Amino acid sequence: MNEVLQRITDYGIEIIVILLVTVVIYYIGSLTTSYIVKKAVYATRRRDWHRKDIEKRQKTLVALFRNLWRALVIATGALFVFHRLFPEVSLAPLFASAGIIGVALGFGAQSLVKDFISGMFIISENQYRVGDIIDIDGATGTVERIGARSTVLRDTDGNVHYFPNGMVQHVINKTMTYSMARFSVVIPPASDLEKAIEIINTIGKKLARETKWQSKIIDPPIFDSVVDFTTGGVTLSIAGKTQPSDQWAVASEMRRRLLTAFEESDITLSVPPATTKKK
Repeated sequence: MNEVLQRITDYGIEIIVILLVTVVIYYIGSLTTSYIVKKAVYATRRRDWHRKDIEKRQKTLVALFRNLWRALVIATGALFVFHRLFPEVSLAPLFASAGIIGVALGFGAQSLVKDFISGMFIISENQYRVGDIIDIDGATGTVERIGARSTVLRDTDGNVHYFPNGMVQHVINKTMTYSMARFSVVIPPASDLEKAIEIINTIGKKLARETKWQSKIIDPPIFDSVVDFTTGGVTLSIAGKTQPSDQWAVASEMRRRLLTAFEESDITLSVPPATTKKK
């Protein structure tokens, strides 16, 4: 113990310099890594990527490479300090032992390896990014983090879901490149169908031309098809292409305007007949 204290006294300034350099490299490297990754993503972007797609990809890769850089810098700085305090200790046997132990533990940590490799494939294949709204195993939410081992989602109720990357087999990405604002309205069979379709198309095209909404809408939400018709009503499908994550706002605004327009045109909405289960 006395020897260690003596070395701290003798090499105190040198150790402080090592720590300061480590901190400087830590932060400068993090900023540099972020800048390089963002530029690389922008330079290699696909033509059909929207600005939001580029930002999500940048955010995901920046978090990954910054974490790798920070781990490398901290480990290197710790080794330099350790070498100044314990110069007689050789780390070669320690690394050799760690390799043997790692092989032994590998058989019991196959799931961790699987999670890590799966996470790398998820990121490299751009299956989803931080900020995307996805569905995994029935849970829908916004991707908050893609780690080396797990993916973290937060749903609309604020609940946080953790999914090991190795178990992610089927993902529904609702905000990749573009989204679809799709919903249905049901009107009575006796309604003027052509008039209802004209109202829908007029409102959708007008919405797409407005300054507030034109940046969110790619193709205006208009009449798509007659989904179904019964004695209780005719179901009309409305669909339009939007920028990623904007489908819900566009659909909500369309519903609001259609409700007003239908009331002004004396077109009422029907409630689909309830289906009864056979006993």
